[in-house]
Amino acid sequence: MASELHETICMAKQERHKNLFLNYRNLNNFPVELLKDEGLQFLERLYMKRNSLTSLPDNLAQKLPNLIELYLHSNNIAIIPEAIGNLAKLQSLDLSDNALQVICPEIGRLRSLRHLRLANNQLKFLPQEIGDLRELETLDVSMNLLSSLPERLHQCLSLQCLTADRNNLRCLPRQLCQLHSLNELSMAANCLASLPLDLGRSRELQFVFVDNNIHLKGLPSYLYNKVIGCSGCGLSAQVSDVKLVTLALGEMTVTLPAEVKAIGSELDQVVPLEELAMRALHSMYNGPPKGVKILPPILLPKSLLDLLQCPLGHCHRCSQPMFTIVYPKLFPLRETALAGVHRRTTVSFVAYCCSSQCLRTFDLQG
Repeated sequence: MASELHETICMAKQERHKNLFLNYRNLNNFPVELLKDEGLQFLERLYMKRNSLTSLPDNLAQKLPNLIELYLHSNNIAIIPEAIGNLAKLQSLDLSDNALQVICPEIGRLRSLRHLRLANNQLKFLPQEIGDLRELETLDVSMNLLSSLPERLHQCLSLQCLTADRNNLRCLPRQLCQLHSLNELSMAANCLASLPLDLGRSRELQFVFVDNNIHLKGLPSYLYNKVIGCSGCGLSAQVSDVKLVTLALGEMTVTLPAEVKAIGSELDQVVPLEELAMRALHSMYNGPPKGVKILPPILLPKSLLDLLQCPLGHCHRCSQPMFTIVYPKLFPLRETALAGVHRRTTVSFVAYCCSSQCLRTFDLQG
């Protein structure tokens, strides 16, 4: 086996191969032949699936500088060296089915990376530097131990497919709604009790899978007429140990996001002053009237700036941004397109409006 491996690598060097397949070789260590002398300068794709590798060499980028794709699926790799960030041309990295507990921040230096697969590891968190991967199109972190996703993930403006099934996620960052290229979002089998109010507002998002989130009882109405998987949701009697704001309608109770400070009712005719002030500031900082000068944003507290940049949601009737208060309206599942697909689920759609007037005039079918 060793002689066969040596011959394979020598031939790749002599013939300047761009692709090298070392799958199923029972390798315990990274082959030294790959790193001798100048390495394989012409190699673009390296396949090392289903071996027994436990680590990667620090000089990988130095010896294989033109790597575009690196497949290390199904090994025993526990640590990624910081030097991984030196693979400047790398576009696809597959580290699924390994023993990773931590991803080093240097992963954010892979500015050409388009596909990152980290499924079935032991990751408890992801570094914020993943947000530096502006070309990233696919991210798969399913079957890990994640309790949250990095807020800076919304900076991956090219992201099209995000998969985080079978983790411990309790909520999703509101900033995910700013991923306007996102086409598919899969968060099945987590601990989600609510979804961001704006989720689905982007027309590009077409596929949302939240199956088997037993605490999830409501979906934002922006998801109406999208392709949705929600079987096994809304099955828990107790939504959460955390006290959440809820909307009660008859015998049904729908959990709303915890960040909603207050809920308006149809009897309320005046929007609170705090909310009006936030809406006015948002209008000024995002599109001031012609000739009107405003203070530089740096003069506002960071907490206020963050809220202005990412509102709680937008009115499902008039698209007015909302910050501290929403007017929710429940649409039972039997009135939606999903009724024939998920007959046994208790999940309903919830529309969030900015005022009682918009609430009264909003129709999910419209």
